[in-house]
Amino acid sequence: MSPAAKPVAGRATAEGTRRYAEKLATRVAAGHFRELAGGASASTLGLGTYLGPEDGATDVLYQDAVVRALERGINVLDTAVNYRHQRSERAIRTALATAIDRGVVQRDEVVVATKGGFIPFDGAVPRDPRAYFASTYVETGIIKPGEVAKGAHCMAPRYLRDQIDRSRANLGLETLDVYYVHNPETQLAEVDRGEFMARVRAAFSALEEAVSAGCIAQYGTATWTGYRVDPSDAGHLSLAELVAAARDVGGADHHFKVIQLPYNLGMTEAFTRATQKVKDRVVPALEAARQLGVSVVASASLHQGQLTRLPPVMTEYIPGLSTDAQRALQFVRSTPGIVTALVGMKTPAHVDENATIGSVAPIVWERFQRLFSAANA
Repeated sequence: MSPAAKPVAGRATAEGTRRYAEKLATRVAAGHFRELAGGASASTLGLGTYLGPEDGATDVLYQDAVVRALERGINVLDTAVNYRHQRSERAIRTALATAIDRGVVQRDEVVVATKGGFIPFDGAVPRDPRAYFASTYVETGIIKPGEVAKGAHCMAPRYLRDQIDRSRANLGLETLDVYYVHNPETQLAEVDRGEFMARVRAAFSALEEAVSAGCIAQYGTATWTGYRVDPSDAGHLSLAELVAAARDVGGADHHFKVIQLPYNLGMTEAFTRATQKVKDRVVPALEAARQLGVSVVASASLHQGQLTRLPPVMTEYIPGLSTDAQRALQFVRSTPGIVTALVGMKTPAHVDENATIGSVAPIVWERFQRLFSAANA
């Protein structure tokens, strides 16, 4: 299936994802599926596609991993147009087509999220990156002077419209379930906060138009530092301000509904650090999202492999699992306010290891409190 092939119609729906969850009911524990903003049932474990070289062998690994994930009760797939120079999106396209053809899933059972913001190459690093950028984006009028931050990031409306269409073609999908503005805090390195918020409102207006056109179902922001740092930090993002901006351009029924941020045993700020002002209180990002009606997806759940070896005491606090990677994921998916814990998986064996946690219920609150205290002792 090429990017020019007819896209698969439809999107993830409440009915479709419930159907998927019911098919897996005998293989997963209660609590493995949670409601994402908009009503879809999302698995508490999601497959990420960030890492790996830009080659055909890795494409095939991801394709096989995605199909296996869908077989094992993982219905959240996460990518970005710049991951592996657009190859990760294209690997998901092939895998989804295979899974649909085999009857593993239907389109409305799978939540597919991607991101736009960082300027991507196409398949590989070009011989002359400057010439590629000029011919692809500047000479075509997609990007105008002054719209790029740090030489690599843009969220101008014309650019986002172009990137949405590229992602739809890459993924072979008529509608993207979640579209994130990728690390918007990058812009704050070069523009003041007033200009930044003007750019945010313009971007959100374009995204609301994309929802109306059926190109995306909902949108949000995928960040690294923005929601975790203090309000005094130059790169801080205020979730309340972003929701207000979405309301300004989209009304009360706006579609800014999901955010993504890093959260794991070594990076717990989203749960513990009060960085977000909502009304007259400063609260952690997860609590702010709850109050503002925004779903949260956790990235870097294993901190890019750094949490696959844990202190022995974690075995006591996270029973019923056999590997430290599983225990680290169990911690993330058990944290109140997290809908899905993302982890990169490039082989069916890796999927099988991680998907095992789906057969174990998330940790109940009282036990989680004890675990959290032990982990931060």
